[in-house]
Amino acid sequence: MKLYTVEAGCVDIRYLVLGMLENNVYLVGNDEATAVVDPTGQPEVIMEALKEWGGRSLDMIFLTHHHYDHTGAACDLREATGAAVVASAIDTPQIEKANNVVGDIWKARPCPVDRQVADGDTVELKGMAWKVMGTPGHTPGSVCFYFDPATAPHPDRSPVLLAGDTLFFGSTGRTDFEDGSMPDMRRSLKKLAALPDDTIVLPGHDRLTTIAAERDRVFRRYA
Repeated sequence: MKLYTVEAGCVDIRYLVLGMLENNVYLVGNDEATAVVDPTGQPEVIMEALKEWGGRSLDMIFLTHHHYDHTGAACDLREATGAAVVASAIDTPQIEKANNVVGDIWKARPCPVDRQVADGDTVELKGMAWKVMGTPGHTPGSVCFYFDPATAPHPDRSPVLLAGDTLFFGSTGRTDFEDGSMPDMRRSLKKLAALPDDTIVLPGHDRLTTIAAERDRVFRRYA
């Protein structure tokens, strides 16, 4: 297990790369609470990472969208820790049915969603306030979670965006799935383009980036 550290964010961040699609699974928090973002699978590895990171408890599970590779370990982690699952109201039915299947390779367990959110909501976790940004395109209910340094453990550092499969290093999430939409994706990217340049973008796959870095690579092309 390799647990990576992101130093410049206004919250504490660690992440793992797990699963057959090499998902980035983020652990974010402060001294009082920790959340996991899009746990693809291997719940035992995620629990071991929390132990390695100072024996932290798991308090919340953020799901940016309903695809199986972002929800695969959510139910197991919820049962093991009691952590509350947070996801968009739009994608919740898919998560709770867990009907995202790729042949017989992977089948995510149905997972109850404890809090259904929408664009503009705020998710509070032990002094941390995450703003929900509705960013449809990859799925109808895709969301990003944005953390402004104003309420952060490290207010002198950069804002953080949990981007899921909306914005990547040099590209966007796919929109050619059955419920994807490029017009929606363009509108979502325009919304993300309004964030501060120094915002650290934590994507669901591939390397980390910033809003500034994607102005030429992505926003000028799509937003």
